[in-house]
Amino acid sequence: MIQLVKYSISGDADAFLELMEKNSLAMYKVARGILDNDEDAADAMQDTILTCFEKIHTLKNPEYFKTWMIRILINECNKIHRHYKNFSRAEELPEVPGQDMSIEEFEFKEMLGMLDESYRIILVLYYVEGFRIADIASILNMNENTVKTRLVRARMQLKQEYTSAEDNIQKKRPQQKKKENREFTGIAEGLQNIRMKI
Repeated sequence: MIQLVKYSISGDADAFLELMEKNSLAMYKVARGILDNDEDAADAMQDTILTCFEKIHTLKNPEYFKTWMIRILINECNKIHRHYKNFSRAEELPEVPGQDMSIEEFEFKEMLGMLDESYRIILVLYYVEGFRIADIASILNMNENTVKTRLVRARMQLKQEYTSAEDNIQKKRPQQKKKENREFTGIAEGLQNIRMKI
């Protein structure tokens, strides 16, 4: 990949296209971790690709390409996010998982939706993209200890969300059993009445 970056820096458009293609999934996951829908994520990715193409000649170390690209992507996502803060999006319906989305992808999106915004991007960068804490701190322009703290808090928030969801499921089960028992009792009494009539 470093060779593709070097070719791209020297002006090779084909190498740049191949480089972007190899990084498209990573860009999507990061953008989706920040933004609420696929269309906005696609817009942020498109703007990122354009910015990278225009400014790749300014990249000094080819081995830091991905970090540089992700930083640009995060900035583009933040622009879109700020733009939408001024508008109400109440008329937009929540996304329903389509046939082309796997259960894992749907669960991943649901999990990200549970988290505060400040934690989402750190989880995506750390667990999905495999960036080290020092790299995340560099990308987000924050202290390494802040990244570590947010990572711990994100894990705790996820644990709380899953624990409360599990507790709700456990509370509903006894109620469902009581309802099933009442229904069964009603059916059994009905059968008994029918037998008596026969």
